[in-house]
This record gives sequence, structure tokens and C-alpha cells, in this order.
Amino acid sequence: MTELLLDRDLLDYEALAHVKPEREPFQYFVVPGFVPHEAAVAAAAAFPGPALPGVLPAPDRSPANAFGDLLRELRTPRFTDAMGEKFRLELDPATLMITLRARTRPIDGRIHTDSETKLVTALIYLNGDWTEPGGRLRLLRGPDDLEDMIAEVPPMAGTLLAFRRSDCSWHGHKPFDGERRAIMLNWMVDAATARRELRRHAVSAGIKRLFGSA
Repeated sequence: MTELLLDRDLLDYEALAHVKPEREPFQYFVVPGFVPHEAAVAAAAAFPGPALPGVLPAPDRSPANAFGDLLRELRTPRFTDAMGEKFRLELDPATLMITLRARTRPIDGRIHTDSETKLVTALIYLNGDWTEPGGRLRLLRGPDDLEDMIAEVPPMAGTLLAFRRSDCSWHGHKPFDGERRAIMLNWMVDAATARRELRRHAVSAGIKRLFGSA
């Protein structure tokens, strides 16, 4: 299957080029099917860390499978340039931090904005049909009410959600306990910060593997 997937684009750059970001109350956009269905299903089947909760660092070396193919494409300058163009920012692939979530716990999803060390956040979901009321990311107007949303995004296979971090980029979701696969991409303020944060996630992941939870 990997050879077949390599014969076509793993990302729908045309759909990305045509999507128009919303500007209020913060900049964001959603591209359903950004990872075409066949590629998304194959990558989901090879997604690492299904038993571990919390944030996990993406493998340094992309594995030789469909998930690795997708990871390699996400690390290309082409993808970073396309994302920078959408937000009118000069983004650098060296500042890209890629982490993974394989499972969501009931304590996850609380309303927050991302840290000031992040310029842009993007999520690529790799789940099948999503019928659960929980686990659907909500983009919010403020920090106090999960129902006061501007958009709700089910974590369906291949969906891309991206937003520019700001003091008002509030988001969260209703609780969900179980497998919920997502690739998280953050373009950080500089490469040193990206490396430091990845090391921190790697230490945390090692503890989770040692003790089986976190």
C-alpha cells in the first residue's frame, strides 16, 4: 500500500490553497479531507503509541510505513511554506514541533489558549467516523463557556484544523475517554524552543512507557 500512496500527493495542497481563513475572533481554518481517505486510513493503522495517554513526540526518523510517509511530507518545506502563506507568516521548518496524541483522557480538553512560544498550531486527525459527543474540538469566543463556540470540528480521518495562536485563541472539547488519534504540529518562536519542548515531551513519554500511564 505504501508504494501506491507514494504515487500521489499525500496532502491536498489544492484544497489548502483555496481555503480562506476566518479572522475573528482569531485566525483559523478547517480542511476536511486534507489527507486523502486512503492515505489517512493507512496512516491511522500504523499510528504509534495506541496505549499511551498524553502528548508523545513524533519519531525522529519516520518509520517505513504509511504513517512515516505522512510524517515525512509534513516535515517538508513545501508544507511549512503553504501554512505560512495561509497565515501571512514566514514560517521555518526548523521551528516545527510535531507531537502525537493516541488517546484522550476525561481530564483532557479543558479550555485554554496555547503558550506564547507557539506561533501556529495545526491538528491532523486520523480517526474513523466520529459519533461521540466528546472529543470534538471547539473553537471558542472566550475562556469560560464551552458552549460559546464559533466552530466544532469532529476528529475525522484526514481533517486539518489550523489556527494562529493569540491571547484569544481559546479552544477545548467535551470529555472523551479512549482512542483519539491526532498529529499536532506547532511552529514555535525559534528552533531552540522546538528542540527543548520535544525533549520535554520525550522525557514524559519515557515515564509513561515505564509506568504505563500519566
